[in-house]
Amino acid sequence: MNHRSGFVNILGKPNVGKSTIMNALVGEKLSIITSKAQTTRHRIMGIVNGDDFQIVYSDTPGILKPKYKLQESMMNFVNVALTDADIILYVTDVTEKAGDDTGYADRISQSQIPVIVAVNKIDLTNQGELEIITAGLKERFPGAPVVPVSALNGFNLDTLLNAILSYLPEGEPYFPKDQLTDKYERFFASEIIREKILLNYQKEIPYSSEVEIDSFKEEKDLLRIRAIIHVTRNSQKGILIGHKGEKLKITGTAARKDMEDFFGRKVFLELYVKVTKDWRDKPQVLKRFGYRFND
Repeated sequence: MNHRSGFVNILGKPNVGKSTIMNALVGEKLSIITSKAQTTRHRIMGIVNGDDFQIVYSDTPGILKPKYKLQESMMNFVNVALTDADIILYVTDVTEKAGDDTGYADRISQSQIPVIVAVNKIDLTNQGELEIITAGLKERFPGAPVVPVSALNGFNLDTLLNAILSYLPEGEPYFPKDQLTDKYERFFASEIIREKILLNYQKEIPYSSEVEIDSFKEEKDLLRIRAIIHVTRNSQKGILIGHKGEKLKITGTAARKDMEDFFGRKVFLELYVKVTKDWRDKPQVLKRFGYRFND
C-alpha cells in the first residue's frame, strides 16, 4: 500500500476546542487548554504516525480581529496555515453564533484546499439543534464532510480520523517516524507556566503576561529551569507575586509538577516577574518571544 503524508492545519475561532481536538488526535498534551479564549498564541505541530501514513497536525491561534501587535502575529500564524495545508480542519462548536465578521470562513471555503469541518461540544446540544447546525455548515462549506464530535469525551474522533485519512495525499513522511512535535523542550516549559497563569489569575493578568525561559539546564536526573514572567505594569507584577510571594509559589508548584510529568524527570523551577512595558505592541520584543511578522 502506498504511504500517505500531509499537513492538517486546525483553524477556527477562539475557545471552540481546537487544542483539545489536536491533543486527543495526537494522544499527547502538546497544546495548553483552558476555558479562556486566546489560550493558544503560537502554531504548534503534533505528529501522528502509522505504518502507512503520517499526519502533521498544526494547532493555531483562534481567529479574531487583532487589537495589538501580539494578536497581529497570532493571525500571521493563521494566515500561513491557510497557505501550506494539505487539509484544513475547520473547528466550530454548537455554541458558536452564526456569521463571520473576520472573513476567514469565506477564505477557507474558497481556498481550493480540502476542508473537513468538526462540530465540537455536541454534548451541549440535542439532535434537532445539531441537525440545524450541520445543515448550515454544509451550506457554508459545500462538499466538505461535517463531523460532529465531543473532543472532551472522545466521542466520534475515530470518524474524524478516518475522514482525515481519506483526504491525505500520497507521499513520504516529512519527519522521522518517532518525532512527536516540531517544538523544543524550552517551549513546552514556557507554555506549562503560561497555562498555570491562565488558570490561577483573572481579568487582564493572563493576557498581559508572557513567559520567557531564561535558563534551561539538563543535569543527570534533574532539569534546572529559570523563567521570567513579563507583564506590562507594576500593579500586575504585584498581583502575580501575591502577598509574601504566595500566589507565585502556588503557580510555580503547579507548573513544576506538570513539567515533571511532561519531561519525566525532577524539575527545579525558579520564577521571576519583570515589568516590560507595552511588550504586546513591541515587534522587537515579540520576535524575541518567538512571534513572527510579515516583512
